[in-house]
Amino acid sequence: MIRRCLVLLGLLGAAVPASAAPVELQLVSEHAVAGMTGGNLSGLAWCGDALWAVSDRDDDRLYRLSGGAGEWQAEAERFELPPPPASGLPWGMRMRTWVSGQLRGGQMDFEGLSCDSLGNRYLVSEAHAGVLRVNPAGTAEWLHLPSSLVRQARASGMLLHFNAMFEGIAVDPAAERMWLAAERERRGLLVLHRRQNSWHCTGGCVLLSEGGQELPPPALGQQPTAPGFTAVAFHQDKLFTLEPLAHQVCRRVPATGAVERCWSFVATALSEERRYPTRFGTAEALWLDAEGAWIGVDNNDMRRADGEQRPIVWRFAAPAGGWNAP
Repeated sequence: MIRRCLVLLGLLGAAVPASAAPVELQLVSEHAVAGMTGGNLSGLAWCGDALWAVSDRDDDRLYRLSGGAGEWQAEAERFELPPPPASGLPWGMRMRTWVSGQLRGGQMDFEGLSCDSLGNRYLVSEAHAGVLRVNPAGTAEWLHLPSSLVRQARASGMLLHFNAMFEGIAVDPAAERMWLAAERERRGLLVLHRRQNSWHCTGGCVLLSEGGQELPPPALGQQPTAPGFTAVAFHQDKLFTLEPLAHQVCRRVPATGAVERCWSFVATALSEERRYPTRFGTAEALWLDAEGAWIGVDNNDMRRADGEQRPIVWRFAAPAGGWNAP
């Protein structure tokens, strides 16, 4: 009963926009990333002494990013991929995902990246609704997730559409809590708790599930579109979601998913020279620290207005007063 109340409060809170209009984040630097074999940057995380990235086109590697003020270089760290566990997804969706992976590359479709205080990297697979952990030595293993995770998500209206599955992951520094973001139609947040070597839905996995449609920024037209999450990050005991339709980052309550405040990056993303030939947002990766935010762009092989076709990482300054400012 308590969990049901929390979920209801989360749904109500999430339906209410932040009290103030989103403040625009200030761009500090922009970096084109060279060396990502398949391109399609889909996750970012700061682990140890470096920023790491993952691509949804590569099943056997992470990328360590390095460079100065301009172009960055991606250095691949390969790992041996174990066979994925049973996902609990319907046969038809699994087959459609398999065919898609054969055509475009990336059978796992890794769509998010997080890191704990020990340097373990966590990758969420959209294709298999699973989480792969890669330790600092490069050994990979799939986490033991509860069989009820996918069932609860689907019962709440999430994970029902092809290519609209788990899109983001956040793990707290102690690796005791893990949040997964369902992308769209319906978008939502789920939480798991670790007990020894396995993960559990403590009173239920679903924090929030949101449907409906929203208008994009005026520069992208007036056609209502289903909002989505493309990344989730954990910082200073708060969750932060990356919301590409509105081109914003929102701070949320970890226990309910309720939104507290949002910040916009629309001025940067939709500036004339950075525009892609699509009406959908292209921001896919998010990592926060006290000084600012890293946002990664998955251009999906598209060329933007200035001719750049490589993946992009933006560095934004933290807002005045920090990420936990009221």
